[in-house]
Amino acid sequence: MPNPFHLAIQVKDLAIARRFYTEILGCQEGRSSAHWVDLNLFGHQLVCHENKEMTLINHHGKVDGHDVPTPHFGVVLEMDQWQILAQQLKNKGIEFIIEPYIRFKGQSGEQATMFFLDPSGNALEFKALKNIEEQLFAV
Repeated sequence: MPNPFHLAIQVKDLAIARRFYTEILGCQEGRSSAHWVDLNLFGHQLVCHENKEMTLINHHGKVDGHDVPTPHFGVVLEMDQWQILAQQLKNKGIEFIIEPYIRFKGQSGEQATMFFLDPSGNALEFKALKNIEEQLFAV
């Protein structure tokens, strides 16, 4: 297993965030308190810290003709995992900022991608490449 990342984010309501990440994204819950929860996000440690007064200022940058929200985070998946997740999210009625599609088609770095928000407004991107090791940092 590659080295997992650790990311701590703010959420407005911990109970709502917990439900979203466990029920919608299928994360397994780890340690928690009344104010934070550890989640297994595809083998990576995501920690949601409650901040009822949080405010987000999202920016958008142009990438491949789309307005990509920044900041954002997510996981690079194997293509079959990505396709399954994309279908599950569609079935659960997730509203996408950028619908699942293939970006940079026929170019170096061709990838499947999708963007959506969690209930607190944190932007998430999940992507996949045919060969992660060769293509992830291709120029």
